Amino acid sequence: MDRHRDFILSPVTGLLKEVVAANIGIGDGMETYPLSEYIFQSVFLKMTGFQEQKMKCIVWDLATDDYDYRYKRYSQSTLGECSSYEDKKKIFLDLVELITKYETGFDVNTGIDKAAIQNETITEVKTLFSGSNLATWAQNNFLEFMGDNAIIPLNQFATTGKLFENVLQSKYNLLYYHRNRCAHNTFSYQENLPTLNTLLKSNPKDDNYFVRFTLLVLLDKIFIALYTKYKLLFEEN
Repeated sequence: MDRHRDFILSPVTGLLKEVVAANIGIGDGMETYPLSEYIFQSVFLKMTGFQEQKMKCIVWDLATDDYDYRYKRYSQSTLGECSSYEDKKKIFLDLVELITKYETGFDVNTGIDKAAIQNETITEVKTLFSGSNLATWAQNNFLEFMGDNAIIPLNQFATTGKLFENVLQSKYNLLYYHRNRCAHNTFSYQENLPTLNTLLKSNPKDDNYFVRFTLLVLLDKIFIALYTKYKLLFEEN
């Protein structure tokens, strides 16, 4: 395997394992609570950055294999930083289109094991954080997360023509908004956030690091599954 492929196939959950392991020795006493937001923000930004780089690596790899795709994606319809939903959706559709080139009639609804992706995503995130001091620091959010049986509905991701349907798109929009606030440090000069209007319109249970982590892991698994499928077909042909 080459470096790009190794990176593309490496799961983002590795970062979650690292942060849980790194904080075992800190404990969960009252004196540790001021650290919590710094640690949550740090791993959250590492995960979003990891995913942005993975998207770029996927595009580069596809463009290396297919010159027509290279011209289209790098000359006619370029991408941004690959952090937005729209950029991720474009890459998702690119993968589906290139898979269809080798497997006529490919249907993403049945072409990848969505049930396994859903189950593994939820199970891994819950298992990783259960009993950790990060779960203790954000206990209310974690308990709410653990009790939510509809975090990532099966009919809301990897559907025909869409990476996410409306429910998960709304969750991702909250994630992306928070990513921008953290990355650009707007907390340092904007006070009284979120506003009452924002609170009124949003769903507070989705404004939760464990939900954000779950969405990022879900995206990672979708892209790994599609990329693996594509490479298998490409190498067979």
